[in-house]
Amino acid sequence: MNGPLADLPRLKNVRSRRSSSYDTTGGNADNWTFEPGQTRTIAKMEGPGCIRHIWVTIGGREDFHLRKLVLRMYWDGEESPSVESPIGDFFGLGHATVTYFQSAPLQMFDRAFNCWFPMPYSEGARIDITNDGEKDAIVYFYVDYQEYDEPQEDMGRFHAHWRRQLVKQKKETMGPDRRGREARLNTTGKDNYLVLDAKGKGHYVGCHIDLDTNEPGWWGEGDDMIFVDGEKWPPNIHGTGMEDYFSGAWNYNKLARTFCTPYYGYHFRGNEDYTGKHSQYRYHIEDPIYFQKSIRVTIEHGHANDRSGDWTSVAYWYQTEPHKAFPKLADVEGRIPYKYGGREDMRAGKDRRELPVKH
Repeated sequence: MNGPLADLPRLKNVRSRRSSSYDTTGGNADNWTFEPGQTRTIAKMEGPGCIRHIWVTIGGREDFHLRKLVLRMYWDGEESPSVESPIGDFFGLGHATVTYFQSAPLQMFDRAFNCWFPMPYSEGARIDITNDGEKDAIVYFYVDYQEYDEPQEDMGRFHAHWRRQLVKQKKETMGPDRRGREARLNTTGKDNYLVLDAKGKGHYVGCHIDLDTNEPGWWGEGDDMIFVDGEKWPPNIHGTGMEDYFSGAWNYNKLARTFCTPYYGYHFRGNEDYTGKHSQYRYHIEDPIYFQKSIRVTIEHGHANDRSGDWTSVAYWYQTEPHKAFPKLADVEGRIPYKYGGREDMRAGKDRRELPVKH
């Protein structure tokens, strides 16, 4: 039998467990308060097991708390986290703003966040949340996991990492294209937006990219270029456009609507002239991209990197440990969304920086 329900009848020697924020006194105060600057461990497991589901909802008391709360996960006693991301971005939300979307591994129902990525470990695990904001945050959570008698073999460790870059239009290199017309050329990929840079053996299982721009016109002509195991130009995995990588087409049908599927979607849209804030996801659940030594996942910001704007992303992957250390996470000011663009209901905050008109 195959398929997501095929293994349900099988009996297993597994113990189901949960760590949650429930009121241990028997009352109804079923949340934890995270004070400014405070880190609290919401789940700590010993021995072999696997996290199967995480649910979170947050009562934030200040603007952009989804970027100010940071989620970190540690496997098997490691000191450097394998997951490090603002909490909203980890669950698929860019721009520190809630929305609705449904995918296979991540689902968002207004303020109910769900993650279904399996997260195995052999010697234990720990999940921390840090409040880098200036006001208290109220967090409700479930961490549903399984305990095993023995470690499971051939299991990579789950990783997720948030990145942000104010991308700038790059100096053009001109030459004839396939049709013989003079065009901008990109024959190195070195100036592309970097989604993931990892070393070890594993497989990349997807990302979401969230961008904010004040340049009218279509920003999605950039090709995805994925360099595996140190390969040079050209990479074996080379795409044809940003919306193509995210399994859409034709400029997402000129922004006619958002859409969500189990493995891909365009789940947040900006303005009709393509300015403002946009989000899209692609999860390689049926088609992981495997690497034996290393992987660099990149994508052009516009054709031959001819677009500017604020780009953020979270990459998800499994690999052997130890992993390559993540770059230092930006401070709160470096995480706050820019003021320009987006829907009216996103403009409640007053502490956002202006997105530059020119870069």
